[in-house]
Amino acid sequence: MAKRKLSRQQAWRIEKIRAERARRAARSLWGQVPSGPDPTGDIPATEEREGVITAHYGTQVEVETDTGGGQRQSARCHLRANLDGMVTGDRVVFCPGEPMGVVVAQLPRTTELRRPDAYGKLKAIAANIDQIAVVIAPLPTPHANLLDRYLVAAQETGARPLIVVNKCDLLADPALAAPLEDMLKVYPPLGYPVIRCSIHSGLAELEDALRACTSVFVGQSGVGKTSLLNALLPGAAPQRTGALSEGSGKGTHTTTTSGLFHLPGGGHLIDSPGIREFGLGHLTRHAVESGFREFHPYLGRCRFRDCRHQSEPGCALLAAVADGLIPAQRLASYRHIIGSLDAS
Repeated sequence: MAKRKLSRQQAWRIEKIRAERARRAARSLWGQVPSGPDPTGDIPATEEREGVITAHYGTQVEVETDTGGGQRQSARCHLRANLDGMVTGDRVVFCPGEPMGVVVAQLPRTTELRRPDAYGKLKAIAANIDQIAVVIAPLPTPHANLLDRYLVAAQETGARPLIVVNKCDLLADPALAAPLEDMLKVYPPLGYPVIRCSIHSGLAELEDALRACTSVFVGQSGVGKTSLLNALLPGAAPQRTGALSEGSGKGTHTTTTSGLFHLPGGGHLIDSPGIREFGLGHLTRHAVESGFREFHPYLGRCRFRDCRHQSEPGCALLAAVADGLIPAQRLASYRHIIGSLDAS
């Protein structure tokens, strides 16, 4: 059934109610418990609480609230019909109930990770994240262009990027190690941290990088995102993992819903469904350029305003590559991304 279209007055009233609920929830965090009825007249204001969505199940979500002293409490809630597009990591106002509570308002997001859905419409897949951990592995074979797509996406969200090389035990094979290390060598000088680990070693460094922030794992299916999660959370119920497809060498999708998990050493981790290709079709050429941080000093300095950084005379990026100031690998990756945008 199609959703009923709201009039301007109805939309204004709903937004006013959401804002009031968010204001009251924020006040209650400082002990200023509001009194009086809910603006809609159906929920006492004292029942409203602020929480975080830790899992999403269609029209229902799991909402967690901090009860103090490091203790947390979860409640299964319905989503109100006028709330759309809620994702794991969203901060919300909800009213607990038996057997089911209800989410009544969404609080503003600081960041969001988005991707186009099957119809090309942008859809958020995680919210309020501080760090995007791009997980790669020697197998399935990593490609610089795919890694750069994730880094551009991270730049667009405002979250800081982290490159995680999983299954590093496979690097004992020179045939796998040499091309991977050659690909990775350009990133640390650009300020992108790189961590090498596996479920058997190197986890302490990864735990340090994930501490005191909310991170999300992204990367090709089969790189071991869920296996890492299981290793980082040994006491939690194990998540399903899958082997690489024998035919394609790519991973098989096993994570079917996003979940937010609390790490023992501090910090939070969102495990998102595996995605092989991170669509950037919603970005402009300028946004893609901005996603390559080493381009910043040279943007706007080309001879021609509409320079495409291909073979134009006076191109500042081409000159920087010739001078060794920009890795040729990264300019090639930029061109590949722009070519894919132009084709679409």
